[in-house]
Amino acid sequence: MDLDVTTILFLAFFGFVAAFIDSTVGGGGLISLPALLGLGIPPYLALGTNKLAGTISSATSSVTFIRMGKYDKKLMALLFPVSLVGAYLGAKTVLFVPQEVLKVLVIVMMAAIFVYTLINKRFGETSSFKGLTRFSLGLGIPLTFLIGFYDGFFGPGTGSFFVFLMVLLFGYDFVIAAGNGRILNLASNIAALFVFIVEGKVIFLTGLTMGIAMLLGATLGARLAIKTGVRYVRPLFLLVSISLITKMIYELIFT
Repeated sequence: MDLDVTTILFLAFFGFVAAFIDSTVGGGGLISLPALLGLGIPPYLALGTNKLAGTISSATSSVTFIRMGKYDKKLMALLFPVSLVGAYLGAKTVLFVPQEVLKVLVIVMMAAIFVYTLINKRFGETSSFKGLTRFSLGLGIPLTFLIGFYDGFFGPGTGSFFVFLMVLLFGYDFVIAAGNGRILNLASNIAALFVFIVEGKVIFLTGLTMGIAMLLGATLGARLAIKTGVRYVRPLFLLVSISLITKMIYELIFT
């Protein structure tokens, strides 16, 4: 597709906003994917192109969290390849499972996460992490695989699922959970992007144009999350969750 000045500005604006949000709690695809579809890009090409831009965003925010020390090095060394393999297999099997079934399941899961976080006012406010245990890893490894698989297969809400997993199962506060979540989301993005590239479903110039704007958005978003802490991340997590639920219900009913 041709990139005139108006299109470049359009991609830059929505890419920046999407990455700013995605860098902490995920959900940037709520903004970037519809923007690409709005340009008339066919769905599968839009998905692949969005993965290219999203990979740039998650890589940028991951580096920011890593430099600030807001992540768990040992846990990420264990779970990064798990997320990678899960997303690769998810992307490879996307054509074999009805997405409508998955949409309903995801809506229910996101609604449960939203209600749980809303009711538990101090959820993710402070860290209760006391080290990695057989129990947390025994659940964390397969759940990370499933979330990675989901990202490769479908995608919306992946970052939020990772953050929720880090807070609920491992006991991290929202900021460390955000750092861990971005790193795991980077793994799933890389794997899914690889499949889309092999299948020829990526418009590189468009994805890179949006991705450049995402560099700035992801850096600023991650830095703000680290600086302001839970008082910024928790309400943003709730806002993104309810937005995702609303969008998916609308699409399920009207499309």
